[in-house]
Amino acid sequence: MTRSAPIPLLLLVSLVLAGGCRAREASPPRVGYQVVRTFPHDPAAYTQGLVYSDTMLYESTGLYGHSDVRVVDLATGRVRKSVPLSGKRFGEGLALLAGRLYQLTWQSQLGYVYDAGTLAPVDSFRYDGQGWGLATDGVSLIMSDGSDTLRFLDPGTFQVTRRLPVSFSTGAPATRLNELEYIDGELFANVYQSDWIVRIDPRTGLIREVLDLAALTAEARARSPMEEVLNGIAFDRRTRHLLVTGKRWGTLFEISLQNPPGMRP
Repeated sequence: MTRSAPIPLLLLVSLVLAGGCRAREASPPRVGYQVVRTFPHDPAAYTQGLVYSDTMLYESTGLYGHSDVRVVDLATGRVRKSVPLSGKRFGEGLALLAGRLYQLTWQSQLGYVYDAGTLAPVDSFRYDGQGWGLATDGVSLIMSDGSDTLRFLDPGTFQVTRRLPVSFSTGAPATRLNELEYIDGELFANVYQSDWIVRIDPRTGLIREVLDLAALTAEARARSPMEEVLNGIAFDRRTRHLLVTGKRWGTLFEISLQNPPGMRP
């Protein structure tokens, strides 16, 4: 997606609500959280996708001429290994499934597949429209494209097997869905140019809760002059905490939720 100044939260809500609904009428419950610790993060990384598995942090970064897929040391923020994309490709969402990393690109309608252990490219695939966020439920790849509808892809054929419209309890569509993470029967999604992560029921598409991380955005801006918007969700199964960051944030936050992932609010 294009780079621009973040949209104020109230304006963002008004943009995603249909029929002139008020924000307070459509906004689902807010979930509380606590910052457990912080980690350094590459302030030059335009974070588009984030995955944590077996102590390994994988990241997809964007911008033309700067996009890559990388393995990052969580404790230090240092890049252990990276594979750059062509200067004509803008990296986007990232998912890990069966030992392979799947990476989207923004407007090229082209995705890449890598061996997760070596980052060696092993395949590529095509899709229609823009690529934004990517996750997996262990069976399908789940893709966002900036609209209110998520696509489920067969990881073998990359054909669309299901489309899931996402909405608030009023029925108003939730647009600008970006980075995704599937956690124990829930979908977590960044809302682009906002401080929100929404928790989505993948069976119905209804938003269950909102995680408002405005305080983390403010802290990241205070620490890093190059800070851009919130983007990046990963899950540590050992601690059951979220790892969250943003585009060009110098900090990655580990947070625990009042309603942990997998628990219905």
